[in-house]
Amino acid sequence: MARKRSKHDPYRDLDRDEDEVPAVAAHCWLCGRPMGKTTVLHHPVPKSRGGRDVVPMHPICQQTLVANFTNSELQRFGMDVEGLLANPAIRKFVDWVAKKDPDFNAPQARKLR
Repeated sequence: MARKRSKHDPYRDLDRDEDEVPAVAAHCWLCGRPMGKTTVLHHPVPKSRGGRDVVPMHPICQQTLVANFTNSELQRFGMDVEGLLANPAIRKFVDWVAKKDPDFNAPQARKLR
């Protein structure tokens, strides 16, 4: 028996009310700055390690996390932002980027592995 509605139906949300649409978070998960035009939905626990939750981040913040931590380390931290901020490199980055515009982006160093 065929499905009545495809789970990939592009028109399924048209009959929803405006109140039901989930709001986008206004602040970055790592640095706490307001979000700019570009938002990355980041998995704090990598998908390869069973992570399902996503959090909004600036692209530069996500690139910094990926450059400084392995997937195993990110899995151990999970959703604990304070644990990530205890790392001196991440704390230095967050203190530096706090004064920047929300849409600020800069080239990042390669992974330190």
